[in-house]
Amino acid sequence: MRAEKQYLIAEVESHLRKSDYVILANFTGITVSEVAELRGRLAAEKAEFHVVKNSSLRVAATSLGLPALDGALAGPTAIVVGGKNSAGVAKILKQFFKDKQKIEVKAGILSKKLITPKQVEQLADLPSLEILRSRFLGLLNQPAALFVRVVNAVPQGMVNVLQAKARAQS
Repeated sequence: MRAEKQYLIAEVESHLRKSDYVILANFTGITVSEVAELRGRLAAEKAEFHVVKNSSLRVAATSLGLPALDGALAGPTAIVVGGKNSAGVAKILKQFFKDKQKIEVKAGILSKKLITPKQVEQLADLPSLEILRSRFLGLLNQPAALFVRVVNAVPQGMVNVLQAKARAQS
C-alpha cells in the first residue's frame, strides 16, 4: 500500500477513535462557509466534522472492528466524531439539516453498532444528558419525599385537630 494511502487511513482511524459514536453524512451542495458554521456549532459539544474518502473510511472502520459501512458509503462522505454527548451532536446535525436542507445523515455507529438515519434522528430527539440526570434524581428523591409526607401526616393531623378544638372553645 502506498504511503499516502496509509497516512489517510491512519488519519481516519485517529478520528474514529475519538468517541464511541460516528455519524456519517452526505454533504453535497454545502458551501465552505456552511461547513465552517457547522464546525462552530459542533465545537460546543467538542465534536468534529471531517470529510473523508470512502475507501479510507471502509479500511479504517474494518481495522477498528466497526460494523461494515458498505451501504452508507455512496457519494461524498463526512464523519462527525468527538465529544461525549452523542444526542447533543445529533441534535445539532438535525437542526443544521432543517435550516440548510443540504446535509443528510447516511448512517451512524453507536457503541460499535450500525444505526440507521431514522435512529440517529431518534437519538437527536432524546433530552439532553443534564435533563436526563435531573429526571433520574427526581425519581430517586420521590420515594423519600413521599415517605416524609406519610410520616409527617400523623403529627400534622393531630395539630389540625387541636387547632380545630381550640377554635371551637373560643
